[in-house]
Amino acid sequence: MIDKICTFLTNRIRKEMPEIDDERAEVINYGLQNIVGEIPKVFIMLAVAYVFNIFWLSLFTFLALFLYKGASGGVHLKTHIGCILFTTGFYCLIPFVSQYFIIPQTLKFIIIPIIWVFGMIMIKLYAPADTENVPILSKKDRRKKQIVSYITYTIGLIVALIIPYDTIANILIISYFIQTLTITRLAYKLTNNKYGYEVYGDTSEQSV
Repeated sequence: MIDKICTFLTNRIRKEMPEIDDERAEVINYGLQNIVGEIPKVFIMLAVAYVFNIFWLSLFTFLALFLYKGASGGVHLKTHIGCILFTTGFYCLIPFVSQYFIIPQTLKFIIIPIIWVFGMIMIKLYAPADTENVPILSKKDRRKKQIVSYITYTIGLIVALIIPYDTIANILIISYFIQTLTITRLAYKLTNNKYGYEVYGDTSEQSV
């Protein structure tokens, strides 16, 4: 249903703006997929967070990860119910758990650099991790999203290292790490996903 809505909206936009080519339409459709698909999941997630008295922490987790998640991509579950459950679990369990343990500052100086190096490698290999339903075939767009992934990931972990609030630091460390796991080949195999660029063509052959 969401795919049909986004395709319909993209076609309407192209009808009103004939100068939009196939490449630009792909970007528009991808953006609509993210917006339209996320709205119901976000409301349900925030409702659950409110019930468990972690509304503001869940909202912070969502906003803090928004740019990195949008740029790096990641797996998509096959059903809307699965997506809702995963989204709710992700944005509620991470802040809930983050309240109840403290990572010593000295340990942060060890953990965060390791996670950063791991993330840089995964971003280089897989970001933006698209899907066959919403492929990103433009080499230029893929490069932009990869750069945004590098920047936002680094900034998020730097903030986690220097911020004096343990819960917020924990949220940043855990959420950025888990989001990075969702772009890996192992995550795609476990969820029966395929990278869109592998299905529809090698981006190295696409013109900039």
